Amino acid sequence: MSKRHSSFIFVMSLAITSIILLQMGLYATSMVAGCDMKFNLISVCHSWLKTIGLSSMKYILDGLVFFTLSFSLWKIGAQWFQMSKMKRRLQQYKESKLSKEFNEQYGNEKDEIVVLSHPVPMAFTVGFIQPKIIITTGLIHFLDREELNAVMAHEMYHKENRDPLKVFILSLSSSIMWYLPIQKWFHEHYKVITEVLADEFAIRQQGTSVNLGSALLKMLKLGQHEKMPFTYVSFSATSVNYRIAYILNPVNGGESKFPKLSYKNLTISILIFCFICSLFIYALA
Repeated sequence: MSKRHSSFIFVMSLAITSIILLQMGLYATSMVAGCDMKFNLISVCHSWLKTIGLSSMKYILDGLVFFTLSFSLWKIGAQWFQMSKMKRRLQQYKESKLSKEFNEQYGNEKDEIVVLSHPVPMAFTVGFIQPKIIITTGLIHFLDREELNAVMAHEMYHKENRDPLKVFILSLSSSIMWYLPIQKWFHEHYKVITEVLADEFAIRQQGTSVNLGSALLKMLKLGQHEKMPFTYVSFSATSVNYRIAYILNPVNGGESKFPKLSYKNLTISILIFCFICSLFIYALA
């Protein structure tokens, strides 16, 4: 597990998504504005299908372009709407005095840690531009002081690394690029890696894994909670069993729980990528 590993996954997924969306955006622009976009892969695909006698397939491609672009805008809009609702609810349940104390203790005396009056133990990081750490009074009462320190260090890593934004981008990529199975694997793989990296950061901060492991075990026994409709990075929502095994045995711990990239999905993704490349070569020829 390394920061370089997680960065590589994020950059690869972002690059694949950006290239495809750019081509689709150029094609949509050429259709609406009536201008000619040279070497656009979607236009090349139309020409290639016409050459082999499958010109009617272009309507399927038009539908794919329209669906991808529309679904992207819808996902972004829905996320913005849910985040706006969340911010209003935070103000209703916010414990101002406790929030100030936690910001003074763990933050930089800024409003980057919010304590909510809620009986269910929860800790998560949310927000894209200015991420915030959200904890509940239930968590404060549920964990002892050292365990709470470990959880806060874990969430501070997510905040500084802007993981809510990165997870949302990967989630969006896996949703709109459903025909590239590797995108889903990138999303799942990144979520586990970033949790392990946050765990390692908390362990380094305290010099021991006892408190973090104890907090994870308590949250595991507590059970899973209902997922929220907006993108967030939660202390206990991702691969808790794997993370506990990894803490106990960093070399081989939890291997069976780690997201595996199947050869089938890898092959499908490579074939689709090669198909697109062949269309580009055909255009240049």
